[in-house]
Amino acid sequence: MQKNMVEKLEKIAKDVCTEQGVALYDLELKHATKGLIVLVYVTKVDGVSIDDCRNVSYALSEALDLDDFIEERYFLEVSSPGLERELKLKKHYVSAIGEMAKITFLEEDKSKILIGTIREVNSDFLRLEVADTVENIPFTSIKKAKTYFDDKKK
Repeated sequence: MQKNMVEKLEKIAKDVCTEQGVALYDLELKHATKGLIVLVYVTKVDGVSIDDCRNVSYALSEALDLDDFIEERYFLEVSSPGLERELKLKKHYVSAIGEMAKITFLEEDKSKILIGTIREVNSDFLRLEVADTVENIPFTSIKKAKTYFDDKKK
């Protein structure tokens, strides 16, 4: 996949999201036998509604049809990133400050998983509060991270 195409797609998606009153959270491209699947995840402070997703989908579909730069057959899907959303970019971590997260990372060449509350994010690490302790986890050691919903916690 050409980097220029992804950058162009991100710019169009960001512009459409702004016009529709939501923010672009993430964008994924997946190849399937039926063609390219363009997954667009949107978010907003009060939560994303079905109407938000539908409006972004219509507007983005129209914008992509007008620009017509995706050469292969594609399918557009617009949704919320979900209750347990993946944390990939620093801005994802920042937006999750104060939320529970499940972080898988390497410590002394061993995989470790911690569930706690994200308290701080800086350029090198994040601070995760686990029970009565605070762990500093370097971004370079994180393998996988997502917000965590504990349905037992009230």
